[in-house]
Amino acid sequence: MIHFVLLIVCAGAIYLSCEWFVNAVEWLGERLKVGKMAVGTILAAFGTALPESVVTLVAVTTGATDEAKQIGVGAAMGGPLALATVAYGVTGAMLLLKRRRERLEVAAPTGAPGSGREGGPGGPGDETLGNAKDMERLAKDQKWFLPIFFLKVALGLVAFAFKPALGVLFFAAYAVYFWREIRSSRADEDADEEEELEPLKLQPKAASPATWAVAVQTLATLVVIFIAAHFFVKQLDVIGPMLGLSATVTALLLSPIATELPEIMNAVIWVRQGKTRLALANISGSMMIQATVPSGIGLIFTSWHFDGPLLWSGIVTMAAITYLLLTMRAHRLTPARLAVAGGFYAVFAIGLVPILG
Repeated sequence: MIHFVLLIVCAGAIYLSCEWFVNAVEWLGERLKVGKMAVGTILAAFGTALPESVVTLVAVTTGATDEAKQIGVGAAMGGPLALATVAYGVTGAMLLLKRRRERLEVAAPTGAPGSGREGGPGGPGDETLGNAKDMERLAKDQKWFLPIFFLKVALGLVAFAFKPALGVLFFAAYAVYFWREIRSSRADEDADEEEELEPLKLQPKAASPATWAVAVQTLATLVVIFIAAHFFVKQLDVIGPMLGLSATVTALLLSPIATELPEIMNAVIWVRQGKTRLALANISGSMMIQATVPSGIGLIFTSWHFDGPLLWSGIVTMAAITYLLLTMRAHRLTPARLAVAGGFYAVFAIGLVPILG
């Protein structure tokens, strides 16, 4: 029971830390004068994805055997899979619940029947997300991600002498993405609607908190998130076998969700606050980091060879992103269609059965 209790405690610590983190990172974006989209795609994503990249770096550089180093490769593949499926799916589900609740609250005084039905005409699952400009920017992130991730998977199927040197290209790809996001966000800064920020939790009575307080709250919450996520994964490694799951299944199915839990929590909090644009931007920005930085590290320090489960995870990830990209480009992304992305993770789990069997 102690492992289950610790699992719940760690999840609670991650959620509370993310509450403080998203509060601080919005003020950090205001201090750095970057647009709202860059707060999600760059600042929040970099903060929550950096610890996971460190885990990959430690695994591939200190692993005594090839099997130990493969843990780092698995993390580099599992992160994008969890974000493209579970994180987007949870965000869609939260939006459905939020809009359903809002419609029921509006309909309650009039007693209008059926106003909260999902999936029907006018239901909460029918309304598209964001405006055309936001969808275009999110679609650009997916268009950046897809070819980079395809190259990442393709390199796992071939072997040649200078493959490790290609790791530098992945770092360069993220540098270009980073520069593009900062430039476009500053260009759009004046067009962003003014939105009053919640008081910094570290200085709740200050209308404009001190810069040092913003930095301290950001860094302190990141440390807590990293430690809590680390212990969360450790508890899953113990609980998995207790539930009859093999170490391989635990590593491929449960650990990626655990490592991406901060991004998922950030999205849940921002959706709850009505900041859907930030929630989606945080996921897409985290995916770009996961597609490049851990991949570059893995290519440099390992043979970067994929087995059946790793290849299957890559295929499912690309299928999920293709689905989302087509929906975004058609300007038909709704909470219900976003929630469907979570189903791709179920497809991945089902497909693992014959591969591992």
